Amino acid sequence: MKPQRLSSSFGSPEQEQLLKAAESLKAHVERANLQLQRNVADFKSWKLDANETSDEDLELKDPAIVAADVAAQISFLRKLKFQYLEQNAKDRYVKSIVSDIDDAPIVTAEDNKVLLASNAAKKEKLKVSKSSLAEMQHDIRTLAPLVEKDYRKVHDATAQATQLAEQIIDARLALTRLRKTHPHPRLTIPLADQKLIDQVTEMQDLSDELQALNQEAHAIKEQLKRGALKVESLRVERSELEKKVRLYRDDEDDGRLVPLYDWYTASMNLHRSMNDLHESYMASENELRLTYNIDSPRHRITIALIFAPDTRQLAVVQTSGLEELGVEVGDLIDAHVQVNDVQGVVAAILARARTRHIS
Repeated sequence: MKPQRLSSSFGSPEQEQLLKAAESLKAHVERANLQLQRNVADFKSWKLDANETSDEDLELKDPAIVAADVAAQISFLRKLKFQYLEQNAKDRYVKSIVSDIDDAPIVTAEDNKVLLASNAAKKEKLKVSKSSLAEMQHDIRTLAPLVEKDYRKVHDATAQATQLAEQIIDARLALTRLRKTHPHPRLTIPLADQKLIDQVTEMQDLSDELQALNQEAHAIKEQLKRGALKVESLRVERSELEKKVRLYRDDEDDGRLVPLYDWYTASMNLHRSMNDLHESYMASENELRLTYNIDSPRHRITIALIFAPDTRQLAVVQTSGLEELGVEVGDLIDAHVQVNDVQGVVAAILARARTRHIS
């Protein structure tokens, strides 16, 4: 029974063509009436008559044994046929000798020629028949596996096409049920107006966000300009300092100042870029004031490093700007002052201030 196709919008025209091709293939296979499966079933279910077979015949199930037995029987029948023809010829010869001359059949040379020609024609016909039979058997042995393979492919393709057709029909039915259960919402005028209002609101929000981003980009550009100006001023200051150093070197003839100056400048620039140093200056001969920027919103803290006179021993560390952040660094200062760790105390104070500020 062919599955009834439903008219639905499910599937594309290519799927419709594939479905029609599958149904056509199935119908063609059914009309072909190959009977391969039925022949196999009949061959397996066929049984020999118990009266016509012996126990020895039933035991010969191996095809090789059966072929050997058939070859032996054919050889025996050929020998039996030859003996029969020989005995028949002897009998006829004896009868022709001992019988009366008038009653004996007369065999002439023409009769022998006719008999030889008839035998030659029969032998040639038998040879042609045997050759045709052998060729047919060879073709059957060669084509039987191919036919079986093609038949299995066609059978599997037909079964798959039938299964796919049933799945397509089930999917169409399920889609139809879903459409009936969950119909598409109709867009009414109030819903359309509300959707328009929502879209306008979303566009306004996006426009505000774009404006804010443009303002932020403008502020960043201004900041970059200020930074470029500052860098340029620092370059001018550096060139002036280099000139002074050259003049001093020419006057004093001391070649150690330039490397020390380069090292000091590189160290200050590295420290400035890594720790966001805003300003540094000597308040007195033994006091160094360092002002650092804390991340936005902009906040600055000042660290005053006071050394013992005429030594490199750190005596006192004073801070300002940490009270607004609620940061207490007294323990850090005491611990680092005892070991005279200048870089450690600055790094520890900055780390604690920035950690508290972010949190």
